[in-house]
Amino acid sequence: MLTVDFDRLGVGPGTKAIDIGAGQGRHSFEMFRRGADVIAFDMSESDMADVAEMFDAMTAEGHVPASAKARAEVGDALRLPYADNSFDVVLMSEILEHIPTDEGAISEMVRVLKPGGVAAVTVPRYWPEKVCWALSDEYHEVEGGHVRIYKASELSDKLRKAGLEVTGTDHAHALHAPYWWLKCAVGVENNDNVLVKGYHQLLVWDMMSKPWLTRVGEQVLNPIIGKSVALYLRKPETAASS
Repeated sequence: MLTVDFDRLGVGPGTKAIDIGAGQGRHSFEMFRRGADVIAFDMSESDMADVAEMFDAMTAEGHVPASAKARAEVGDALRLPYADNSFDVVLMSEILEHIPTDEGAISEMVRVLKPGGVAAVTVPRYWPEKVCWALSDEYHEVEGGHVRIYKASELSDKLRKAGLEVTGTDHAHALHAPYWWLKCAVGVENNDNVLVKGYHQLLVWDMMSKPWLTRVGEQVLNPIIGKSVALYLRKPETAASS
């Protein structure tokens, strides 16, 4: 399940990319499939071990171009261990809402992005997220949970102040918003609830089968109830390294 449009970012063979806060690697795997030289970066050692294993499996099974490169590295998004202007593409998907000092993470993202390079940042959309918080404290009051709800305009302002141009905005995962409202209503950990189980089966079927009805339906609904908002960005050619 991808939140980012990699065609829009121009990811392909030879693209040097980093996925900051890669988690279980879904976006890193897609960039690797497209032939990029990609780093999956996250503070979770166990997640990065799993991602590295999957990178090896993708290579062994011939699912990536011969020139593609990938590795998983563990570290802190507030102290990236890379030189200024290192990457053509930087991705931060569903991570900033977890970081108390989000402006520090944004500054690091901008620092390692090459002038002329592009980036994508995604976070939960304001009003669907607001509903989740209203329905359940358990949803966000957990270790490593969400510490803020962004308005797209607020996040855009932070990214511009950090030195990026906002080139586009999109929404994704409309079908997932009601699922999370339902989980928040019955209990986030109550996966045995019949409605939750039924909706989850629907989402799995949709992701595996990709029927035209739900694909078109989600595209129509994304601007209205899309659970995530994605901002597409560019670092000006004249930007000075921080």
